[in-house]
Amino acid sequence: MIGGATATGKSALAIALAQRLSLASDSEAVILSADSRQVYREFDIGTAKPLACDRQQIPHYLIDICDPTETLTLAQYQRQAQTLIQQFHQAGTLPLLVGGTGLYIDAVVKGLRIPPVAPQPALRRQFEALGQPHCYALLKSLDPAAADRIHPNDPVRTGRALEVYYVTGQSISTLQGEAPPAYPLLYLALDCDPLALEKRIARRTQAMLEAGFVEEVTRLVGKYGSDLPLLQTLGYAEMLRHLQGHSSLATAQTEIVQHTRQFAKRQRTWFRNRATVQWFDADASDLVDRVWDWLKEQGEHLT
Repeated sequence: MIGGATATGKSALAIALAQRLSLASDSEAVILSADSRQVYREFDIGTAKPLACDRQQIPHYLIDICDPTETLTLAQYQRQAQTLIQQFHQAGTLPLLVGGTGLYIDAVVKGLRIPPVAPQPALRRQFEALGQPHCYALLKSLDPAAADRIHPNDPVRTGRALEVYYVTGQSISTLQGEAPPAYPLLYLALDCDPLALEKRIARRTQAMLEAGFVEEVTRLVGKYGSDLPLLQTLGYAEMLRHLQGHSSLATAQTEIVQHTRQFAKRQRTWFRNRATVQWFDADASDLVDRVWDWLKEQGEHLT
């Protein structure tokens, strides 16, 4: 697995490693995306989706697997990822799970037991109307164990715990758990100095604009309407406000960089809390060699 904050170069490293792995063994190496937005078709530039030329070099999976009007749940992603990994192992193929969506990686690495409850829009609207303080108090009475793990100001996890309870009649604490896979895992992540990361984010945002990000969002709005939930996500929301006349393009670009930096900080915190992760400096000139040497030290059947 390769994790880490956005813009740290995970995809480029994965491709380089997959190429080396394929050359060093008799097995092909493939990449499985662990990105919660790259699963959606047509959302390409703003999600930093691997280019077609990159996918031609190394096969990529779990990209473009559902339409923007659909919702891919964590449980659905987990099932697809686990099925692919099993198939690749049976075929002697080496899968690399790569991305910045920590919960996607946890779902595979830890074998999270995910309550089989799809999102409940009607219930969520009711929770929003009640307000977070009321909902959290309700959760404390229904599932104290979950409330202990959830911050009082976290409406997303509070709402999820409540909807699981009201749909199943059981607490999310009872239904959750872990069943780690039996196969061996190696988990690494990329990081770099915050100032350097901000520069990376700024360069990538500029590259997105030059690649046609404005045109992509314009097309998506014309096809799906501005109320599409995916258009409220990072990068797309700022660009949508620009297209609606609420900000200049320069302001939208600045906001994307700022909000992406804040998002990257949360990602770094998430991955830092994973004890089994081996960290590498994303800016190291010999990054690929360092990671390769570490892989060989782990004895992962490299010949």
